[in-house]
Amino acid sequence: MAHAPRRGRRATLTKNVAQGVHRLEHAYVNCYLIEDGRSITIVDAAFPSTWAPLLLALDEIGYKRTDIEAIVLTHAHFDHIGFAARAQAELRVPIWVNRADEHLAAHPYQYQRERTPFVYPLLYPAAIPVLAGMTAAGALAVKGVENVEYLPESGMLNVPGQPQIIFTPGHTFGHTALHLAGRGALLSGDALVTLDPYKGSRGAQIIAGAATADSVMALDTLTALADTDAELVLPGHGDPWSGGVRAAVDAARALGAS
Repeated sequence: MAHAPRRGRRATLTKNVAQGVHRLEHAYVNCYLIEDGRSITIVDAAFPSTWAPLLLALDEIGYKRTDIEAIVLTHAHFDHIGFAARAQAELRVPIWVNRADEHLAAHPYQYQRERTPFVYPLLYPAAIPVLAGMTAAGALAVKGVENVEYLPESGMLNVPGQPQIIFTPGHTFGHTALHLAGRGALLSGDALVTLDPYKGSRGAQIIAGAATADSVMALDTLTALADTDAELVLPGHGDPWSGGVRAAVDAARALGAS
């Protein structure tokens, strides 16, 4: 395991969680850097303050900011679009998101949810340090992003890494996972996580109704993830799951919604 220099920042780079795929974890949110030749795709954009750790991570794996050719958002919640507007403005990098999340990308706090998030720290004290860490990283100061590119709902996306699109609505109505079949990895975003920030709970699960638009849909869409038969699941929150996506889906369904 290799780490980018922290310089006082709570960010960790883990190289090659899958072949040519690097995990940058910052304040309980994962971004992924996908190598393809001398080009990079970034999957998800965490918080505004993730920008500096991202640049350190690029240097650590031997790339420059100008090597970023695309930023793909699995969805447009505030904790996944943090540095997207900056990358778009400074680097002219295209930002890809499903059309159903276009409004959310521009207005990242106007998200649909089933329950108020404010009761969860009272019910789940383990969530308090997680939510505090996210707040300290800039969760309340995320700028929206406009003029996005639209992700298809199936097929291959022509960006570095050439991921297969797995449309997985439920957490948001435009949520999209990415399958890197040749690398045995599924980037599941928040459709399937191993850490729920609103409960502080670990293990394969969907995220609580505090941040999920439709839990019934979210549980149903797990079928699309299972059908990839990926060996490795790389979630938006929490550690990688190496026990196969079908086992992760079974565990998430057994736990259900909350």
